[in-house]
Amino acid sequence: MIRIIITLLVLAFIPSEMLFAEPANQFDHFSTGYVLTGAHRIVECSKCHGQGLFKGTPRYCFGCHNSVVAIGKSATHIQSSNRCDDCHTTIAMTPARFDHRGVIGTCQTCHNSVTATGKNPGHINTLNNCELCHNTVLFNRVSRVDHAAVIGTCSSCHNNSTARGKHTSHIITTAECDTCHSTQTWRAARFDHAGVTPGTCSSCHNGTQATGKPNNHVQTTAQCDTCHSTNAWLPANFDHTNVTGACSTCHNSIQATGKPGGHFVTTQECDKCHTTNRWTPVLTYQHVSASYPGQHTSSVTCNSCHTANNEIISWPFAAYQPDCAGCHANDFKPDSHKKVDSPTILYTVSELRDCTGACHMYTDSTFTTIQEARTGEHRTNSGGW
Repeated sequence: MIRIIITLLVLAFIPSEMLFAEPANQFDHFSTGYVLTGAHRIVECSKCHGQGLFKGTPRYCFGCHNSVVAIGKSATHIQSSNRCDDCHTTIAMTPARFDHRGVIGTCQTCHNSVTATGKNPGHINTLNNCELCHNTVLFNRVSRVDHAAVIGTCSSCHNNSTARGKHTSHIITTAECDTCHSTQTWRAARFDHAGVTPGTCSSCHNGTQATGKPNNHVQTTAQCDTCHSTNAWLPANFDHTNVTGACSTCHNSIQATGKPGGHFVTTQECDKCHTTNRWTPVLTYQHVSASYPGQHTSSVTCNSCHTANNEIISWPFAAYQPDCAGCHANDFKPDSHKKVDSPTILYTVSELRDCTGACHMYTDSTFTTIQEARTGEHRTNSGGW
């Protein structure tokens, strides 16, 4: 009788669920909606169902794997969500099946060459946001390059080794690519002459790559920037020292000022009389013809001899050309050959046709200083004989 009373008292304090529960090895956990797999199948029920409680038991990993009920994330675990099953399985905690979708930290927190593969020594100079160029499917195949992440210079990549660089026909320049090109589109460059090496204009301005000299351009071998500016093609700053053609190729009243209507008629080039520094006053023309009688001390203009305003000389006394008498036959002062001459025999124009060779003996090349005449009788008069 006493045993029966003790048994009834013990049963009174046992939960009804336990009284009618099936043995643990016969309970079908699948019926609860949470299937036990892997290592979970051999874990004691009390590990999850403490104090005999079944309802409200967490169905997600972190509910137990929180370092209190069961092993949770270690202090060195990568920054990730609390969905353990994104990477881990119930069979074994390690090795893990990595899934980037569960990572909440930045790429560099793992891809630092310690926890996981990081940037190699040959990697381009960039920020540490791996995902700007790489994808989580295949790290070694760059899906795209985001220039916003690049912190190096253009040429550090665009060197025809890491990435396409300047081609062989590119203009000569030391400027970085982004001086003219955009990362949005390589072509349709925004050209900046400041990056071009001075004195190399014709390497582009050759009529093929860029506008070159037109057919009516002045003849010159000088580079464009000798006269033109990169700010404005016209007007040009002209420098005659670089012109290789004759004056008249430009000074033809079309390209540049030419001879006016009343100009002296001549086939000589402009620079025979004019200078490139100043068009006027006209320089004294240097005669080279054997018919030129020499320099004059008085003011003699071109038209004094070239009365028809052309290269033909108008000789008043053509029979005596090219000697002085050709112009000065009437200017000679007749005199006798000797102080005592009977009958008096006067010099003829033909004898005196060459003033310098007849009586006048000049002591310098200016023809202004004289000494005694040959006979000791004659001197030049002021302004004539």
